[in-house]
Amino acid sequence: MPASAPAACVLHFDIFELDLRAGELRKSGVKLRLQGQPLQVLAILLQRAGNLVTREELRSQLWPADTFVDFDHSLHNAIARLREVLGDSADAPRYIETLPRRGYRFIAPVEEVQGPQISAESSNKTSELVAVATRPTPPAGWLLALLGCAVALASWVAWQHFHVQVSVTPIRSLAVLPLQNLSGDAAQEYFADGMTEELITELSRIHALKVISHTSVTEYKGTKKHLPQIARELGVDGILEGSIVREGDQVRVTVQLLDGPNDRHIWSEDYQREVRGILTLQREMAQAIAHQIRIQLTPQQQARVSSGRVVNPEAYEAYLKGRSFITSDFLTPQQLRTAQGYFEKSIQKDPGFALGYVGLADCYVYLALFDQISPERGYRPAEEALHKALELDDSIGEAHATLALLKWRHDWDWTAAEREFDNAIALAPNFGCAHLNRSYYLSWKGRRTEAMAELAKSRELDPGYSFDNTESAAYYQSRDYQGLVEASRRAVASNPNEWPVYYFLGVGYEGSGKRAQAIPEYQKALEMSDGDPDPTAALAHAYAMTGRRAEAEKILHELERRSKSVYVSPYIIATIYAGLGDKDRAFGFLEKAYQERCWDIAWFLKADLRIDNLRSDPRFQALLQRVGLPQ
Repeated sequence: MPASAPAACVLHFDIFELDLRAGELRKSGVKLRLQGQPLQVLAILLQRAGNLVTREELRSQLWPADTFVDFDHSLHNAIARLREVLGDSADAPRYIETLPRRGYRFIAPVEEVQGPQISAESSNKTSELVAVATRPTPPAGWLLALLGCAVALASWVAWQHFHVQVSVTPIRSLAVLPLQNLSGDAAQEYFADGMTEELITELSRIHALKVISHTSVTEYKGTKKHLPQIARELGVDGILEGSIVREGDQVRVTVQLLDGPNDRHIWSEDYQREVRGILTLQREMAQAIAHQIRIQLTPQQQARVSSGRVVNPEAYEAYLKGRSFITSDFLTPQQLRTAQGYFEKSIQKDPGFALGYVGLADCYVYLALFDQISPERGYRPAEEALHKALELDDSIGEAHATLALLKWRHDWDWTAAEREFDNAIALAPNFGCAHLNRSYYLSWKGRRTEAMAELAKSRELDPGYSFDNTESAAYYQSRDYQGLVEASRRAVASNPNEWPVYYFLGVGYEGSGKRAQAIPEYQKALEMSDGDPDPTAALAHAYAMTGRRAEAEKILHELERRSKSVYVSPYIIATIYAGLGDKDRAFGFLEKAYQERCWDIAWFLKADLRIDNLRSDPRFQALLQRVGLPQ
């Protein structure tokens, strides 16, 4: 029969209990998230309850001399994390008293509760503990149990130390879960969400670290899922979680870094700043995290930390409100216009705040891309805002990514567009939007293999986002209509509420010669998009090509009427005239689109089946030459 191990102990204080065999801290019976060094420190303090535990003693037991760690910093973080979990205060301690420059003392009464006898054979972890509080001299039998407990404690601490140190090394991918808003004011939720996104953006600049995008972590806000499950779903080694409290112009951020697959604490820290110093705070946090997981920052990244400038609190608040309106997968014109107002306010409050200009440029660009404003009304202010942003801070990868879109879709300068995409990814290698737009660009260039590689990178950075439209776009640009049908069917099955999937499916059917099947798909896209011009024109073209000329002309006249009060792309109108067989008017509107440098020209001219009957005309060949596209 196997020998019995010493009885497992639970140390009870107030409403808490520490189960040393299980390595769990519980509050009123509910397990709390406390792992690693903070839990080890608590175990040692409880073992010596009522007595001073010196800093040197803690260091010798938890941080051996050859350990690569900032001892003072790590001990401070461990104690801070303990106090946060216990609801304790350094100023008026109920549990952990600080003795300045000496160490710490656990001051609450501690009671030892004996657990059931367990078989040594069934106990395969050296972390099996029986803790003891300070008591009068016990009888000899108890001394033997005490000795066993001390040995077990030493073994457990050593095992935990080894495990935590080993788990730090392989962290090369990270997810930042949404920061909890602990301000007691639901109206401050945007601030917590915005700070989460900005921290992700700052961490995304670290080349050796894969950082999951904001859109994919948003779904975990308030989640009850366990860390290992989250880590598995996002494909990461590390998880950063925390909270934020804002009181007036003061912001306090508490973060902890965890080994996701093993749900183990690695590091934690409290930061407190005025809002005006928030940019420096974000950079310091990114640097601290890189240090903890032993990633070496480049000289440029180190210089960035020291170059953080102060920002007007009202400007930063307006900027975060603006960002909150443009972080959804599918933007609406109203969201863009609301965000535009906040970014304009941000710049007004602080003309030296570079990120405000980047946000404003994004609004202008996407309003033009969605045909809400003319190309000229979108391009000029966007270009001016981007140049101002880069003049203030040329290390903002997001600014280069937006500039790449301008060079591609408006300037028709393909060399400059590619250079700016490269700049964006070099400066912000984890910026998923840059990889996504570069994938669209490479598809348009006909470099399908490279486009798919960029798409794979985007999926890796943003596993929660649907990339079906990006895949469909690659088939669209290569005029692979059978592939487009198959990809779009998969997209409809997985994302039935997104109108572009129906639009692409319609194009696939029409390109495959199945116009009758294309029409209901275009109708769905038109209805779901609330009248977007592209599916509108696609439906009119399909009507014209299937003999339903009157219906096509009705849509055409409605678009021409609408163009008198709002912007309607002349390229879109040209495609309907092409379907109706009126080539002269089609070329008239194509020429107008060229003169306006219409954003649709660059995307559609090479592959759009709606203008196939114009391609053999010398006027079309001349247009391709003027735009700079191969004939």
